[in-house]
Amino acid sequence: MADEEKPASSPPPAGEPPKAAAPKPAAAAAGAHVPPKPPPAMAATPWESALTESLKQAFGDRISQYSTYLGQNFIVANAEALDSILDFLKLEADFDYLVDITAVDYPKLEKRFELVYILYSFASNERVRVKIHVADGVKAPSVVHVHLGANWLEREVFDMFGVEFEGHPDMRRILLPEEWTGFPLRKEYSILQQDDRWVKENLGIESGH
Repeated sequence: MADEEKPASSPPPAGEPPKAAAPKPAAAAAGAHVPPKPPPAMAATPWESALTESLKQAFGDRISQYSTYLGQNFIVANAEALDSILDFLKLEADFDYLVDITAVDYPKLEKRFELVYILYSFASNERVRVKIHVADGVKAPSVVHVHLGANWLEREVFDMFGVEFEGHPDMRRILLPEEWTGFPLRKEYSILQQDDRWVKENLGIESGH
């Protein structure tokens, strides 16, 4: 007599209810795409050094933050103290090369524009960033008298973000035509948006898209 086939699984012991299969997640069951988790917020840590101590002694509460992130040291300062801080870093700490001035737009903040000044020291092969915040329509202090290279860099920030600089010797656009409407790197300026009027009048086409 042939052996009987064994059941696929053993029945549960007497008196114990059968276990229900674990339900599949609704998104997986429906084949829906699960979006990736957002990246963590920038985890900056306090920056302490001989330079930060000298800055604290010289500027006190005019500098509100000393931080480092992935080896990038930066301070956050009052806009009114910017030129004094850059002058101090240039003459007292050998950060004599202004690498760049850039900006970030945070439309929901009262002071929506974060201006970032990147400085380099040839003597120590180090970089430091100085950040200030200004509201829309408020002029930032020009630092052309501290670093001549700030002339074109401030004009670029004005051209892209609309931030003007008090005391700049030639505050006008540097990349776009003077007649251009809008500032392309502001968050409300769509990546597809162009000054259609200027494009039509000067290029003879309906859209710059």
